[in-house]
Amino acid sequence: MTNWTITQMDRNTADGFVTTVHWNASQVDGDFTASTYSTVSFTKEDGINYVPYADLTEAAVVEWVKGSLGAEGVAAVDAALAANIASQKAPKVASGLPW
Repeated sequence: MTNWTITQMDRNTADGFVTTVHWNASQVDGDFTASTYSTVSFTKEDGINYVPYADLTEAAVVEWVKGSLGAEGVAAVDAALAANIASQKAPKVASGLPW
């Protein structure tokens, strides 16, 4: 399962409108961890319902991020993280010395 978190937000101080959301998605499988970080930018024309800055929740902003990525984008993030963990579990390249 992918864990989505918001690590930072940039906003206009005049009206509190969030212009950029910095997010992280991660998966953990036992001792193996994969994560990715990115940002999403918003304009008032994007159609995001304005919510006063003080009333925002992480869950609501995660939904904004996922909505901006679309179902295919969210699935791509999930698949990339799972592939990273699979690669860690069964590496195709190794380093070392035979002695």
